[in-house]
Amino acid sequence: MAGLPDKEKLIRNFSRCLNWEEKYLYVIELGAQLSPLTEQQRQPENLISGCQSQVWIAMTTTADGQVIFAGDSDAAIVKGLVAVVFILYQGLTPQQIVSLDVRPFFADLALSQHLTPSRSQGLEAMIRAIRAKAEALSMR
Repeated sequence: MAGLPDKEKLIRNFSRCLNWEEKYLYVIELGAQLSPLTEQQRQPENLISGCQSQVWIAMTTTADGQVIFAGDSDAAIVKGLVAVVFILYQGLTPQQIVSLDVRPFFADLALSQHLTPSRSQGLEAMIRAIRAKAEALSMR
C-alpha cells in the first residue's frame, strides 16, 4: 500500500477529476497500485461474500498494532474500491477500524450515488467484513 495516497490526498485528487469517467479511471488506477496477493492470502476465509465480483481481503497487524491490508478483485473498478477502502482505514488499529464509519467519506467523494446497486452492496459487504475481521483481530 506504499504507493497509495492518504485520505486527504485521495479527496483532493477526486475533486480534481472533471467528470465521472475521470473518477472511475482514477479508482481503477488506485486498484492497479495494490500489491498482488499471495496464494496463502487468496484463501476462502479472505473471500468476501456479498460481492458480485470475487474480492479477497486479508488483514494482519504490525508489532505496534496497526492493521496491514492486502486485497484483490477480479473486476478493475471493484479492485479500485478495495484500494479506496484501504486508504480510509490505513494506519489504524483494529479498535479504531471497528469504531470508524467510513460511509461519510464515500458521501464526500460522491461515490455512493454513482455506483451501481450491486457495487454499492459489494462495497457495504467489504466494509462489514473489514470491521468483523478487525473485531476478531482486536480480541487476540
